[in-house]
Amino acid sequence: MENAAQAVPARPSLLLAAAIAALAVAAIPAAALLAQAPSGAFTVTETGRSYDRLQDAVDAIGNGSGTIAISPGSHRQCAVQEAGSIAYVATEAGRAVFDGATCEGKAALVLRGRDAKVYGLVFRRMAVEDGNGAGIRLEQGDLTITQSWFADSQQGILTADDPSGRLVIDKSTFSGLGTCENSAGCAHSVYVGNYGHLRVTRSRFERGTGGHYVKARAARVDIASSSFDDSAGRGTNYMIDLPAGAVGQITNNWFVQGRDKENYSAFIAVGAEEILHGSDGLQIAGNDARFVPSLRRNSTFVADWTGAQLAIADNNLGAGLAPFERR
Repeated sequence: MENAAQAVPARPSLLLAAAIAALAVAAIPAAALLAQAPSGAFTVTETGRSYDRLQDAVDAIGNGSGTIAISPGSHRQCAVQEAGSIAYVATEAGRAVFDGATCEGKAALVLRGRDAKVYGLVFRRMAVEDGNGAGIRLEQGDLTITQSWFADSQQGILTADDPSGRLVIDKSTFSGLGTCENSAGCAHSVYVGNYGHLRVTRSRFERGTGGHYVKARAARVDIASSSFDDSAGRGTNYMIDLPAGAVGQITNNWFVQGRDKENYSAFIAVGAEEILHGSDGLQIAGNDARFVPSLRRNSTFVADWTGAQLAIADNNLGAGLAPFERR
């Protein structure tokens, strides 16, 4: 086993993680958090007009900017955002549920406008014919997600490629997601294409049902202060897969690998497929990683195919877990 780790200061990213999280929360308009829809379930707060259909509210904003306040309840609806800048905000976090309905055979929200923000929404039971049913399909532009839930679907979030785009996920939960039982290949809890930047903070990944918890081809990836609980996972693979290489950080996270794995050879994989980005300086530090109690197994915390100089240090690893392996 070869170790290319460079020494780095202990737990370097707490301030950065806090700054990332503050930015994500600040991106949601304060007035929108208190908005109450007067009649229809979907209210454009700038005009006060309510709609029974989410798509009508999206179309009313069009190429402009606006906030849609979403009332509590189970909404078997979906929408496509073709343009503009829209915030989708639950008036009561965790009680506005998008349940099972998808647009274009893709997702509850299909986003290809300038940018979007999502706060307090629940996405569950998304399934489509090709196996890639998601709560959100991001096709271009920036997206910030805060305090939202993705559950019991083929996929949580799936993106296309947008090298200039940024995806920020803060204080959100991903449960019961992923599958490798479809013709399109594996689906994952979060699957990010060739985006410019992925940031994940204060979020939880648990109970995966196949694929990886986070798979990202983004040029820069920052994952901090989050948990990956695979103890109840079924047929899962890596916790974090960066198949195209990336710079950034994976810091101050908590990882537990479960028993039921399709692939238990590594927790974090770097560059296992086509290398699109350099990975020199990718920082993996301050993490805690181990197996579920009483499980006796050997695995590797970080497996690398890039040959890059990764900065790996100060990780607390359980018995049977090697810190690094070059493959």
